[in-house]
Amino acid sequence: MTDEFCSEITMQSNENDFFREAALRICGSLEIEKALSSCLRFLQKSIPLDRVILQKFDENQGMMRTIAIATATECMAVDLLTPLSAEAKDCSVEGISESYGVYLFETPGNSALSREMLEFHNFPCTSLMVMPLQSEEHIVGHLVCITEGHEKLTTDHAYLISLLKDPFTISLSNTLKHRSALKLHDRDFFWEATMRICGSLNIESALSRSLLFLRDYIPAEEAALLYFDPIKGTVTLYAHADSHGGRLVNLQVAYPPEVRALMADVAHLEDFIDNRAEEHRVAKPILKAMGKDKSSILVVRLIVEQKWIGSVVLWAHNWDRFNNEHLRLLKQLKYPFFIALSNSRRYRELIELKDLLADDNQYLHEELLRISGDEIIGADFGLKNVMNNVRQVAALSSPVLLLGETGVGKEIIASAIHNASPRRDGPFIKVNCGAIPETLLDSELFGHEKGSFTGAIDRKRGRFERAHGGTIFLDEIGELPPEAQVRLLRVLQEKEIERIGGSEPIKVDIRVIAATHRQLAEMMGKGTFREDLFFRLQVFPIEIPTLVERKGDIPALVQHFIQKKTRELKLPAIPTIDPRAYDHLMAYHWPGNVRELENAVERTIILHRQGPLSFADIGLKKEKKEAKSYVSEIDGSYNLDQVTSAHIRRVFQITNGIVELNNVFLYLIVIIPV
Repeated sequence: MTDEFCSEITMQSNENDFFREAALRICGSLEIEKALSSCLRFLQKSIPLDRVILQKFDENQGMMRTIAIATATECMAVDLLTPLSAEAKDCSVEGISESYGVYLFETPGNSALSREMLEFHNFPCTSLMVMPLQSEEHIVGHLVCITEGHEKLTTDHAYLISLLKDPFTISLSNTLKHRSALKLHDRDFFWEATMRICGSLNIESALSRSLLFLRDYIPAEEAALLYFDPIKGTVTLYAHADSHGGRLVNLQVAYPPEVRALMADVAHLEDFIDNRAEEHRVAKPILKAMGKDKSSILVVRLIVEQKWIGSVVLWAHNWDRFNNEHLRLLKQLKYPFFIALSNSRRYRELIELKDLLADDNQYLHEELLRISGDEIIGADFGLKNVMNNVRQVAALSSPVLLLGETGVGKEIIASAIHNASPRRDGPFIKVNCGAIPETLLDSELFGHEKGSFTGAIDRKRGRFERAHGGTIFLDEIGELPPEAQVRLLRVLQEKEIERIGGSEPIKVDIRVIAATHRQLAEMMGKGTFREDLFFRLQVFPIEIPTLVERKGDIPALVQHFIQKKTRELKLPAIPTIDPRAYDHLMAYHWPGNVRELENAVERTIILHRQGPLSFADIGLKKEKKEAKSYVSEIDGSYNLDQVTSAHIRRVFQITNGIVELNNVFLYLIVIIPV
């Protein structure tokens, strides 16, 4: 035998071994994606391949259908349709009709077909081969081989791939027959479609997956979910899907009154086909807004028990694309789409409500920290009786009325009652009754329904509804107009509210704390405050003393405000205080109470941020009348030693336990004579 003859025999033997091993892998599994991946791993020993794909050109839809994708480590059975341009379609038809060999694309970007397929799947590619798979003069599909590295595919590689045409043709043909057998009747259709429609709470994803499935039965290119808002008179394109995926859109289109009246008549709405949709009076504005012209549409109204939540629409470019059979199939999916859209909208509402409640909760906790701090200054001295009352009433749900001049700290006491109550984990809603315009008061307190008045574009929860399970603090209750007093009385009596424009009462579980600086008894005499409301609120009144009546708390309050303002003003160090500063502070009559003291501390720190703080140059005038007792609320049962001991302990708290025999400390521990 010659060397040439021996070489030829060896080559044939190698080809036979190659074919046998590859064919076993291709036909060795009923799951074509696994067979494809196994074959790829074998082919990589001889051919620089990174990915192989099985595809079939769908002549009915004019798209390329991807059936399976495999790499050396991953494999997927898919059913993806790739839209093709006219140039790409012509390229694929011409190539298949002229040759059944292996087509080598050394520069994939030069071919419209390969370029569009790669862009759709987002696959990197330096060169590729395409082998049509033929069975009895019929093209079953195509095998696409992709390399992503620097090494190019050659004609030698194409020859090896061509040896596997028959095994791949048989495997793909069997796969397609198997898939077709699953779609023989409507039951399978309904089940498959429902799984895709109801398989996700994200309606845009569900719409995209269902569209890909429906294209096997209906020549649709796009799908959408619409809903009609009878109040606004608009149709909203809620979700849209095409071959590139699904997305939420929220495109709104307004309609004239006659069309709005037609769409509002739910009982007479019908599903329909329009193969000249660009002239349809409902579809035309939507198509125009989407930039579409010649179109065919299928429309199925999602109406169950006279409740219309929207419509599902299938689009196809050009005229005369749909028939009654297509409409019949889509109408079978009315209930799945109804359920999916309802669940999706409720899910999104719950997510939005959850986020809203989380924001409310964070705001309320920050507000509580802001107004209450770590402790109430003066709880052991000037506010001792007040705090005793707080402890007595906090555990109950009885209304509390806080009385006292402006600036004495009524809001802080209200938050202390809430924090010490079983409702501490619920909301603490603050309402300044004097700061809300009378025209908006009902909406703020009780809420309103969507469309109940001009500008009510959404439903709104009122302050009482937001306070459910917690406490509502009605500051400046004396500023409420008479009409609002009547509605507040009903809330206190019935424990229920009604939103503006609503018809159903809403039960609320709340604790009411009211506050005022006015003399409500005098207002009752003048007829500006309801007597029955007064007695409802004054179940447990707490009188908060003025700062003049609790001057013994001034040193502690000053130290607290110095630390607070130092943080707020971001000063590098806490300013010191002049020992004589307390002379000015104790001699002043403080008409603005604690709030004025806080402002005085801030003003002094701004003027003397390096210290010491003297308070001598901020306009505090001495009180002409004799100051009241330093420890005005200490019970008579306390002797001098007990008062002195309590005061010294308080001074240690003020100075953070740092004891130096300097003038400041000595001044602080001096007991002001009664």
